Amino acid sequence: MTALRERIPVYWRIPMSGDMSSWRNAPKTRGDWTPRAPGSIAPGRRDDERGGYTYLDYMTEVARAAEAAGFYGGLLPSFPETDDPWIASAAMARATTTFRFMIAFQPGFLDPVQTARMSATLQRLSRGRVVYNVITGGGGPQQHWWGDFTGHDDRYARTAEFLDIHKGVWPGGRFDYSGRFYQVTDGGLRGELAAQSLPDIYFSGSSDAAIDAASAHADYYLSWLEHPDDLKRKFDRVRERTAQLGREARFAVRAHVVARPTEEEAWREVRLGWERVRPEQIEMLRNRKAESVGGQRLASYQPGNPTGYEDLIIAPNIWSGIALLGDFPTIGIVGSYEQVAERLNDLVRIGADSLILAGLPHLEEASRVGEEVLPLFLGRAAPDLAVAGAPR
Repeated sequence: MTALRERIPVYWRIPMSGDMSSWRNAPKTRGDWTPRAPGSIAPGRRDDERGGYTYLDYMTEVARAAEAAGFYGGLLPSFPETDDPWIASAAMARATTTFRFMIAFQPGFLDPVQTARMSATLQRLSRGRVVYNVITGGGGPQQHWWGDFTGHDDRYARTAEFLDIHKGVWPGGRFDYSGRFYQVTDGGLRGELAAQSLPDIYFSGSSDAAIDAASAHADYYLSWLEHPDDLKRKFDRVRERTAQLGREARFAVRAHVVARPTEEEAWREVRLGWERVRPEQIEMLRNRKAESVGGQRLASYQPGNPTGYEDLIIAPNIWSGIALLGDFPTIGIVGSYEQVAERLNDLVRIGADSLILAGLPHLEEASRVGEEVLPLFLGRAAPDLAVAGAPR
């Protein structure tokens, strides 16, 4: 089982800006990012009221629980409202042993040589447990928050140059580069830093520009969960483009999961969350304009006027209403432990070599999914490895 875990790495999401205790309660009820009523001592109270217990301590608890439950590592998302994943992962690395830290970052906001030095240092500190989630951004207000007004295709061209340099300086020695966005002279890493392993690169994006960049640089092409048929077509497209460059494609899928002992209990959780959804939330999600092609693909799954949560079921155990219940991806997996494991195995069958999962609350669900679903999934995935194309 350990060898199989290494071959199909499954990551858990680390909450970086507060955590919801469930869909039934008010959002973000845990962590020191949480607003609280005057005089409240409920979860969300500030550091000085908790004896020095900080939100970083909570994130570390989630990482330790996920590590104990058998997850390969954790994704640390990066948004304007989150803590910085580089700093957080450095702190959590000291409290874990084997857990990998998948750091989300946008290359356009960092210098490629400094990022290489920073990453190599973190590799030394963590004994090689750094992984990248390279995001190039969906444009709009969030992109502008970072001070970046670069156009969509140019952002991916810039990311490709960044990764050219990043890989070029890593082995050490002299490295020179002259591109549209970056110029480097004699930029190789020095000393022990050059001896560290280059982190695996997870790379997302559904546009032609994104797939071109991912095909040249990704160790794993990462996609949100979509309808399995659509996901397979996208994987085939990436695989064809990657083969044209003489490389072999590997794939990863990110999904929210609601796993319970029975299917009825899982859908009950969804129904309880749906009862909190207001009509204006549905209207806002349906009318939300996304610059990113991936965002547009997810928006296409929303029905015109859903009257119940059942209207958003797009395939067996696949529900497209997750984003209505909080700040999550649009599509998730809902079912019994056995059904969720089987849907994950379906993803392996169509090409997934790695998975990134999440659930609410992150701490308890890390244990639940790790202990109840992962053993079923990994046990059933073994015969399908040749079909799926396991990591090499």
